[in-house]
Amino acid sequence: MKAAIDYYPSRTGQQASLGARQDEIVYNTNKEESPIAYELIEQYQEQGYLLLDTLFSAQEIEHFRKAAQRMLKDDHLKQQAEVITEPESGDIRSIFKVHSISPAFKMLASDHRLVRLAEYILNDQVYIHQSRLNFKPGFRGKEFYWHSDFETWHVEDGMPNMRALSMSITLTENHELNGPLMLIPGSHKDYVVCAGGTPPRHFQKSLKKQEYGVPSDEALTELISRNGITTVTGKPGSVTIFDCNTMHGSNGNITPYPRSNVFLVYNAISNRVVAPYCQHPPRPEYIASRKTITPVTAKNHRIEDYAHCR
Repeated sequence: MKAAIDYYPSRTGQQASLGARQDEIVYNTNKEESPIAYELIEQYQEQGYLLLDTLFSAQEIEHFRKAAQRMLKDDHLKQQAEVITEPESGDIRSIFKVHSISPAFKMLASDHRLVRLAEYILNDQVYIHQSRLNFKPGFRGKEFYWHSDFETWHVEDGMPNMRALSMSITLTENHELNGPLMLIPGSHKDYVVCAGGTPPRHFQKSLKKQEYGVPSDEALTELISRNGITTVTGKPGSVTIFDCNTMHGSNGNITPYPRSNVFLVYNAISNRVVAPYCQHPPRPEYIASRKTITPVTAKNHRIEDYAHCR
Protein backbone atom coordinates (compact mmCIF):
# COMPACT_ATOMS: atom_id res chain seq x y z
CA MET A 1 0.00 0.00 0.00
CA LYS A 2 1.42 3.37 -1.02
CA ALA A 3 1.63 5.99 1.73
CA ALA A 4 -0.34 9.21 1.31
CA ILE A 5 1.30 12.63 1.41
CA ASP A 6 2.92 13.16 4.79
CA TYR A 7 1.62 16.43 6.19
CA TYR A 8 3.01 15.65 9.65
CA PRO A 9 6.55 14.28 9.27
CA SER A 10 8.20 13.14 12.48
CA ARG A 11 11.13 10.88 13.40
CA THR A 12 12.63 11.40 9.94
CA GLY A 13 15.98 12.79 11.06
CA GLN A 14 14.89 16.38 11.54
CA GLN A 15 15.34 18.28 14.80
CA ALA A 16 12.60 18.28 17.41
CA SER A 17 10.29 21.24 16.93
CA LEU A 18 6.76 22.58 17.14
CA GLY A 19 4.75 22.66 13.92
CA ALA A 20 1.33 24.06 13.11
CA ARG A 21 -1.76 21.88 13.14
CA GLN A 22 -3.24 21.72 9.64
CA ASP A 23 -6.60 20.14 10.45
CA GLU A 24 -9.85 21.22 12.05
CA ILE A 25 -10.53 20.43 15.70
CA VAL A 26 -14.34 20.36 15.70
CA TYR A 27 -15.51 19.40 12.22
CA ASN A 28 -19.23 20.13 12.69
CA THR A 29 -20.17 23.81 12.93
CA ASN A 30 -23.93 23.31 13.38
CA LYS A 31 -24.64 24.17 17.01
CA GLU A 32 -28.17 22.78 16.80
CA GLU A 33 -26.87 19.29 16.09
CA SER A 34 -24.61 19.11 19.15
CA PRO A 35 -25.59 16.21 21.45
CA ILE A 36 -24.28 18.11 24.50
CA ALA A 37 -24.27 21.75 25.60
CA TYR A 38 -22.40 23.70 22.95
CA GLU A 39 -20.35 25.48 25.63
CA LEU A 40 -18.65 22.13 26.21
CA ILE A 41 -17.91 21.78 22.51
CA GLU A 42 -16.32 25.24 22.62
CA GLN A 43 -14.19 24.11 25.56
CA TYR A 44 -13.08 21.08 23.59
CA GLN A 45 -12.21 23.33 20.65
CA GLU A 46 -10.09 25.63 22.81
CA GLN A 47 -8.60 23.29 25.41
CA GLY A 48 -8.41 20.02 23.48
CA TYR A 49 -10.44 18.03 26.00
CA LEU A 50 -13.59 18.02 28.10
CA LEU A 51 -14.82 16.07 31.13
CA LEU A 52 -18.34 14.71 31.48
CA ASP A 53 -18.91 13.83 35.14
CA THR A 54 -20.63 10.51 35.95
CA LEU A 55 -22.00 10.02 32.45
CA PHE A 56 -22.47 6.36 33.30
CA SER A 57 -24.42 5.17 36.32
CA ALA A 58 -22.98 3.21 39.23
CA GLN A 59 -24.90 0.15 38.01
CA GLU A 60 -23.40 0.38 34.54
CA ILE A 61 -19.88 0.86 35.90
CA GLU A 62 -20.28 -2.15 38.18
CA HIS A 63 -20.95 -4.33 35.12
CA PHE A 64 -17.85 -2.93 33.41
CA ARG A 65 -15.76 -3.55 36.52
CA LYS A 66 -16.93 -7.16 36.66
CA ALA A 67 -16.05 -7.56 32.98
CA ALA A 68 -12.57 -6.17 33.69
CA GLN A 69 -12.09 -8.55 36.60
CA ARG A 70 -13.09 -11.51 34.45
CA MET A 71 -10.41 -10.52 31.98
CA LEU A 72 -7.79 -10.14 34.70
CA LYS A 73 -8.55 -13.67 35.96
CA ASP A 74 -8.49 -15.25 32.50
CA ASP A 75 -5.24 -17.21 32.44
CA HIS A 76 -5.60 -17.94 28.73
CA LEU A 77 -5.98 -14.26 27.92
CA LYS A 78 -2.84 -13.40 29.88
CA GLN A 79 -0.82 -15.40 27.36
CA GLN A 80 -2.15 -13.43 24.39
CA ALA A 81 -0.33 -10.62 22.57
CA GLU A 82 -3.17 -8.21 23.42
CA VAL A 83 -2.06 -8.19 27.06
CA ILE A 84 0.78 -5.81 27.94
CA THR A 85 2.55 -6.19 31.28
CA GLU A 86 4.60 -3.83 33.41
CA PRO A 87 8.32 -4.09 32.50
CA GLU A 88 9.45 -4.95 36.03
CA SER A 89 6.58 -6.31 38.12
CA GLY A 90 4.83 -8.28 35.40
CA ASP A 91 1.47 -6.83 36.44
CA ILE A 92 -1.02 -6.28 33.63
CA ARG A 93 -0.64 -2.75 32.27
CA SER A 94 -3.07 -2.80 29.33
CA ILE A 95 -5.40 -5.14 27.49
CA PHE A 96 -5.89 -4.11 23.88
CA LYS A 97 -8.87 -4.73 21.61
CA VAL A 98 -11.21 -5.01 24.60
CA HIS A 99 -14.23 -4.15 22.45
CA SER A 100 -13.64 -7.38 20.54
CA ILE A 101 -12.70 -9.56 23.51
CA SER A 102 -15.44 -8.56 25.96
CA PRO A 103 -19.18 -8.38 25.11
CA ALA A 104 -19.66 -5.70 27.79
CA PHE A 105 -17.00 -3.44 26.28
CA LYS A 106 -18.31 -4.10 22.78
CA MET A 107 -21.63 -2.71 23.94
CA LEU A 108 -19.90 0.21 25.64
CA ALA A 109 -18.13 1.11 22.39
CA SER A 110 -21.50 1.48 20.65
CA ASP A 111 -23.19 3.44 23.46
CA HIS A 112 -25.11 6.35 21.94
CA ARG A 113 -23.73 8.81 24.51
CA LEU A 114 -20.22 8.20 23.20
CA VAL A 115 -20.78 7.47 19.52
CA ARG A 116 -23.03 10.43 18.76
CA LEU A 117 -20.62 12.84 20.39
CA ALA A 118 -17.71 11.38 18.42
CA GLU A 119 -19.73 11.56 15.20
CA TYR A 120 -20.61 15.19 15.90
CA ILE A 121 -17.07 16.37 16.69
CA LEU A 122 -15.57 14.48 13.73
CA ASN A 123 -18.60 15.09 11.46
CA ASP A 124 -18.41 11.60 10.01
CA GLN A 125 -19.22 8.00 10.70
CA VAL A 126 -16.69 6.58 13.12
CA TYR A 127 -14.98 3.27 13.77
CA ILE A 128 -12.83 1.99 16.62
CA HIS A 129 -9.20 2.58 15.72
CA GLN A 130 -8.02 1.21 19.06
CA SER A 131 -9.49 0.11 22.38
CA ARG A 132 -7.76 -0.85 25.56
CA LEU A 133 -8.29 -1.40 29.24
CA ASN A 134 -5.60 0.38 31.25
CA PHE A 135 -4.67 -0.73 34.77
CA LYS A 136 -2.46 1.17 37.13
CA PRO A 137 -2.13 -1.11 40.17
CA GLY A 138 -1.44 0.24 43.62
CA PHE A 139 2.18 0.66 44.74
CA ARG A 140 3.76 -0.45 41.44
CA GLY A 141 1.77 1.19 38.62
CA LYS A 142 4.26 2.85 36.29
CA GLU A 143 3.96 6.21 34.59
CA PHE A 144 2.93 6.92 31.00
CA TYR A 145 5.31 9.58 29.71
CA TRP A 146 4.12 12.67 27.83
CA HIS A 147 3.04 11.96 24.27
CA SER A 148 0.65 12.88 21.50
CA ASP A 149 -1.28 9.80 20.39
CA PHE A 150 -1.56 11.19 16.89
CA GLU A 151 2.21 11.33 16.43
CA THR A 152 2.39 7.58 17.01
CA TRP A 153 -0.81 6.76 15.11
CA HIS A 154 0.44 8.83 12.19
CA VAL A 155 4.03 7.56 12.08
CA GLU A 156 3.49 3.91 13.03
CA ASP A 157 -0.12 3.27 11.94
CA GLY A 158 -0.54 5.58 8.96
CA MET A 159 -3.38 7.74 10.28
CA PRO A 160 -3.35 10.61 7.73
CA ASN A 161 -4.99 13.48 9.60
CA MET A 162 -6.07 14.71 13.02
CA ARG A 163 -9.66 13.52 12.76
CA ALA A 164 -9.81 11.15 15.71
CA LEU A 165 -10.41 11.39 19.44
CA SER A 166 -10.11 9.33 22.60
CA MET A 167 -12.68 8.70 25.28
CA SER A 168 -11.50 7.52 28.69
CA ILE A 169 -14.19 6.00 30.92
CA THR A 170 -13.21 5.71 34.58
CA LEU A 171 -13.93 2.39 36.28
CA THR A 172 -12.39 3.42 39.59
CA GLU A 173 -12.03 6.78 41.25
CA ASN A 174 -9.29 8.87 39.69
CA HIS A 175 -7.89 11.28 42.25
CA GLU A 176 -4.77 13.38 42.48
CA LEU A 177 -2.74 10.67 44.22
CA ASN A 178 -3.13 7.51 42.12
CA GLY A 179 -1.59 8.63 38.84
CA PRO A 180 -4.53 10.24 37.02
CA LEU A 181 -4.51 11.44 33.44
CA MET A 182 -2.68 14.73 32.94
CA LEU A 183 -3.30 16.96 29.93
CA ILE A 184 -1.64 20.08 28.56
CA PRO A 185 -4.51 22.43 27.59
CA GLY A 186 -4.19 23.92 24.12
CA SER A 187 -1.38 21.55 23.12
CA HIS A 188 -3.60 20.03 20.41
CA LYS A 189 -3.09 23.16 18.30
CA ASP A 190 0.61 22.38 17.77
CA TYR A 191 2.19 19.32 16.23
CA VAL A 192 5.26 18.22 18.16
CA VAL A 193 7.86 16.87 15.74
CA CYS A 194 10.00 14.24 17.44
CA ALA A 195 13.68 13.60 16.75
CA GLY A 196 15.23 10.22 16.04
CA GLY A 197 13.70 7.37 14.10
CA THR A 198 11.46 4.36 14.61
CA PRO A 199 13.09 0.99 15.24
CA PRO A 200 11.54 -2.09 13.62
CA ARG A 201 8.74 -3.63 15.71
CA HIS A 202 8.92 -0.65 18.02
CA PHE A 203 5.54 -1.48 19.55
CA GLN A 204 7.00 -4.47 21.38
CA LYS A 205 8.87 -2.09 23.70
CA SER A 206 6.93 1.17 23.39
CA LEU A 207 3.75 -0.27 24.92
CA LYS A 208 5.73 -0.98 28.06
CA LYS A 209 7.97 2.10 27.96
CA GLN A 210 8.09 4.60 25.12
CA GLU A 211 11.53 5.89 24.10
CA TYR A 212 10.86 7.03 20.52
CA GLY A 213 8.14 9.45 19.53
CA VAL A 214 8.73 11.27 22.81
CA PRO A 215 8.54 15.09 22.77
CA SER A 216 11.65 17.06 23.63
CA ASP A 217 12.04 18.81 26.97
CA GLU A 218 12.08 22.13 25.14
CA ALA A 219 8.78 21.43 23.36
CA LEU A 220 7.10 20.31 26.58
CA THR A 221 8.38 23.36 28.44
CA GLU A 222 7.01 25.65 25.74
CA LEU A 223 3.58 23.99 25.73
CA ILE A 224 3.28 23.90 29.51
CA SER A 225 4.45 27.50 29.91
CA ARG A 226 1.42 28.65 27.91
CA ASN A 227 -1.43 26.95 29.75
CA GLY A 228 0.00 24.72 32.45
CA ILE A 229 -1.08 21.17 33.22
CA THR A 230 -4.56 19.90 34.02
CA THR A 231 -5.01 16.84 36.21
CA VAL A 232 -8.21 14.99 35.37
CA THR A 233 -9.90 13.55 38.44
CA GLY A 234 -13.38 12.10 38.73
CA LYS A 235 -15.71 9.51 40.15
CA PRO A 236 -16.32 6.16 38.42
CA GLY A 237 -18.47 6.66 35.36
CA SER A 238 -16.90 9.95 34.30
CA VAL A 239 -15.72 10.32 30.71
CA THR A 240 -12.80 12.40 29.47
CA ILE A 241 -12.85 13.20 25.75
CA PHE A 242 -9.62 14.49 24.27
CA ASP A 243 -8.34 15.30 20.81
CA CYS A 244 -5.95 12.84 19.19
CA ASN A 245 -3.17 15.44 19.29
CA THR A 246 -3.58 16.62 22.89
CA MET A 247 -0.34 16.08 24.81
CA HIS A 248 -0.98 13.85 27.83
CA GLY A 249 0.62 11.45 30.28
CA SER A 250 0.34 10.25 33.87
CA ASN A 251 2.52 9.78 36.91
CA GLY A 252 3.21 6.45 38.59
CA ASN A 253 0.97 5.14 41.34
CA ILE A 254 2.68 4.49 44.67
CA THR A 255 -0.54 4.58 46.68
CA PRO A 256 -2.61 1.53 47.69
CA TYR A 257 -5.41 2.72 45.40
CA PRO A 258 -5.48 1.07 41.96
CA ARG A 259 -6.77 2.97 38.94
CA SER A 260 -8.43 1.51 35.86
CA ASN A 261 -9.90 3.17 32.78
CA VAL A 262 -11.32 2.03 29.46
CA PHE A 263 -9.95 3.86 26.40
CA LEU A 264 -11.93 3.95 23.18
CA VAL A 265 -10.42 5.67 20.16
CA TYR A 266 -12.92 6.80 17.54
CA ASN A 267 -11.54 7.63 14.10
CA ALA A 268 -13.48 9.13 11.19
CA ILE A 269 -14.21 6.68 8.40
CA SER A 270 -12.76 9.22 5.96
CA ASN A 271 -9.53 9.18 7.97
CA ARG A 272 -8.89 5.44 7.90
CA VAL A 273 -5.26 4.42 8.05
CA VAL A 274 -2.93 4.07 5.06
CA ALA A 275 0.61 2.68 4.97
CA PRO A 276 2.67 3.72 8.01
CA TYR A 277 4.84 6.80 7.48
CA CYS A 278 7.84 5.20 9.20
CA GLN A 279 8.49 2.77 6.31
CA HIS A 280 7.99 -0.23 8.58
CA PRO A 281 5.23 -2.85 8.44
CA PRO A 282 1.98 -1.86 10.21
CA ARG A 283 1.51 -2.56 13.88
CA PRO A 284 -0.70 -5.57 14.68
CA GLU A 285 -4.46 -5.37 14.16
CA TYR A 286 -5.13 -5.50 17.90
CA ILE A 287 -3.28 -2.19 18.29
CA ALA A 288 -4.59 -0.39 15.22
CA SER A 289 -7.60 -1.45 13.16
CA ARG A 290 -6.65 -1.76 9.52
CA LYS A 291 -8.36 -4.81 8.04
CA THR A 292 -11.54 -4.67 10.10
CA ILE A 293 -13.02 -1.20 9.74
CA THR A 294 -16.75 -1.10 10.36
CA PRO A 295 -18.75 2.03 11.22
CA VAL A 296 -20.07 1.94 14.77
CA THR A 297 -23.85 2.19 15.06
CA ALA A 298 -25.01 4.20 18.08
CA LYS A 299 -27.25 2.14 20.35
CA ASN A 300 -29.30 2.93 23.43
CA HIS A 301 -28.52 -0.07 25.64
CA ARG A 302 -30.55 -1.02 28.67
CA ILE A 303 -28.94 -1.85 32.00
CA GLU A 304 -30.34 -5.37 31.64
CA ASP A 305 -28.34 -5.79 28.44
CA TYR A 306 -25.09 -5.26 30.32
CA ALA A 307 -26.23 -7.60 33.08
CA HIS A 308 -26.38 -10.49 30.62
CA CYS A 309 -22.83 -9.99 29.33
CA ARG A 310 -20.38 -12.70 30.30
